[in-house]
Amino acid sequence: MSGFSVLTNSAAETEELGRRLGSLLQAGDFLALRGELGGGKTCFTRGVVASVAPESTHLVASPTFAIMNEYPGTTPVYHFDFYRFNSADEVIELGFEEYFHGCGICVAEWSERIHDLLPADHISICFEHRDGDQRYITINTHAPETFKRLGEICMPETAKKL
Repeated sequence: MSGFSVLTNSAAETEELGRRLGSLLQAGDFLALRGELGGGKTCFTRGVVASVAPESTHLVASPTFAIMNEYPGTTPVYHFDFYRFNSADEVIELGFEEYFHGCGICVAEWSERIHDLLPADHISICFEHRDGDQRYITINTHAPETFKRLGEICMPETAKKL
């Protein structure tokens, strides 16, 4: 697994990191987000959507009760929240796994709840809340070609290669 970590100091910096990553994403990419409530996952997703489907940025909200929000764009973004799920079987029953290998970009909050369904080449992003508005964000991938793309992110000075 290859990756890097970044310390962001504000919601704006967390969103900007999402925007930078979003500019490198391709149809079929899957972002598996993990972290506590209030960790910055939805803020980061807003940045991704701002790059991929800018006409939908104003729609970004946590899909906790909707389970999935779709953000239309040239490449659609499917934003999932699996917080209320107990098993991957529930995802299968609802047919959501069909999105995981489709023509859009998937962003899944609470992805640890569907671990067995994650695509092998997913991008794993872990959010840790630090003091105030600081977030320690770790981005990893198992796919070398995906890591090459991630390396193109113009990283802030706080980035550390893993």
